[in-house]
Amino acid sequence: MKNKKKLSVGMDDFTKLRREGFYYVDKTQLIADLLHNWGEVNLFTRPRRFGKSLNISMLKAFFQIGCDKTLFDGLAISRETELCEKYMGKFPVISISLKSVDGSTFQAARNALTSLIGKTAMEFSFLSESSRLTETQKKTYEQLIQVGAPGESMFIMSEDILTNSLQTLSGLLAAHYGQQVILLIDEYDVPLDKAFQNGYYEEMVTLIRNMFGSALKTNASLYFAVLTGCLRIAKESIFTGLNNFKVMSITDVRFDEYFGFTDEDVKTMLKYYGLSEHYCSMKEWYDGYRFGKTEVYSPWDVILYCDKLCADPEALPENYWLNTSGNNMVRRFIDKADGKTRNDIERLIAGEEIRKEVHQELTYSELDSTIENLWSVLFTTGYLTSRGRAEGEQLRLVIPNKEIRNLFIRQIREWFQDTVKKDTPKLNHFCNAFPSGNATLIEDLFNEYLWNTISIRDTAAPHGKKENFYHGILLGLLSHREEWRISSNTESGIGYSDILAEIFENRTGIVIEVKYAENGNLDASCKEALEQIEKKKYEAKLRDDGMRNILKYGIACYKKECKVMLAEDCR
Repeated sequence: MKNKKKLSVGMDDFTKLRREGFYYVDKTQLIADLLHNWGEVNLFTRPRRFGKSLNISMLKAFFQIGCDKTLFDGLAISRETELCEKYMGKFPVISISLKSVDGSTFQAARNALTSLIGKTAMEFSFLSESSRLTETQKKTYEQLIQVGAPGESMFIMSEDILTNSLQTLSGLLAAHYGQQVILLIDEYDVPLDKAFQNGYYEEMVTLIRNMFGSALKTNASLYFAVLTGCLRIAKESIFTGLNNFKVMSITDVRFDEYFGFTDEDVKTMLKYYGLSEHYCSMKEWYDGYRFGKTEVYSPWDVILYCDKLCADPEALPENYWLNTSGNNMVRRFIDKADGKTRNDIERLIAGEEIRKEVHQELTYSELDSTIENLWSVLFTTGYLTSRGRAEGEQLRLVIPNKEIRNLFIRQIREWFQDTVKKDTPKLNHFCNAFPSGNATLIEDLFNEYLWNTISIRDTAAPHGKKENFYHGILLGLLSHREEWRISSNTESGIGYSDILAEIFENRTGIVIEVKYAENGNLDASCKEALEQIEKKKYEAKLRDDGMRNILKYGIACYKKECKVMLAEDCR
């Protein structure tokens, strides 16, 4: 829109965002709250895409020596004049993000970490000429930035130097400036997640534990540290012996409004861009997360949808989370689900809440040990949210919004299709029953499929929408026969038929109408489906396409039961 601030799509650099005039949702009061209520080591755990990296960048921009104070003009923190006078631009700041520490092997991941440390150290190249450092200290600095032989891209660093690198750099900066250091570590748990996925978890745990112990526990040059991540990794895993450790998780009321957009944030943004009429759809799709006692939206989704609406006011909401990494967590969970867990998933998708004991402090090796731990991971990573405590350690868990609900549905459908394909003979048996006119076999096998899948039933959906789940399963099963022409919701006669199948080998056409039996009366719903086929003349397209033998099926479903009726052959 003309004369409006640009939207910061995917931007997590606070300085660039402010200098280039992007729209900024003011979260700078986080700085004041942190200074009024901080521990020596502060850990914030939040799901992906909730502004952790931008907040880390904001902290760096505020505290670092030589900062541009105009970046904070007009923002909440600028009204805290005493704090600004005492802390703004007064500290050497080391800021690193571990999200790039990845590799299929431990050595590859270690190389990535070594390179990251080396590049971070090179940001302070003035240390090599500092008059306040001894020659020994300067040589120590050179070890942090020593590059490999020509053509090599990674830094050479011994185990001891790498382990103590953050502590060493802190000490050098403190000596140069005569001031303790602020250490910011973003995405601290990413290297552990990647290591867990690639089979070198124990080696990475040892490396990270030693590095963090050196930087955070025995570091006299540290003023305070802030870490962010998705999971709260158990202290005995990597934070052993850290008594100066303060955790603000997603259930903590402290700092609860500073990650994610509040309802007021979203209303203000939409009003600024002249998009207030889209508030309800924005809320339905992207709101519903609860941090502490505050309900928040996903900033990533709000900004992307708002940006799209600025270009096209008629744009519909999309599942933006689906295109980010890590959604295999839901699939892993579904793969492990037993009968009771599948029932819980069905209740969640229907909009109900379930009560589960949640453990926020886990080691990665425990994540897959029980299905109960996976509930905890889904909660801490944002796929589920809380509506408050039930009793004891139990939380009332729900799916937060329409976007995440659709993600679950998509993963369930993919899981079902993959599961069904594993038993090809059974699937062929089911498909062949249709041209054979064997309604009893179709009913038996379809009932079996329904019983073994996770039903996607929305108790609040209108009658017609409830049929979509069963329609989708049936369509997926029949699509197995690639030589058949299968069409869905196709115009035929004087209406749109649910499913049409054309089998060219024997010129057989099949009409299927699916009904949801709201009252559980399957027989009546089957008859209603067959009457609709006749009334709407759904077989017309099949006859126009040269099909000679026409079979008409009425299929009624209710929860995990179905009834199949075959009409008389009308040739």
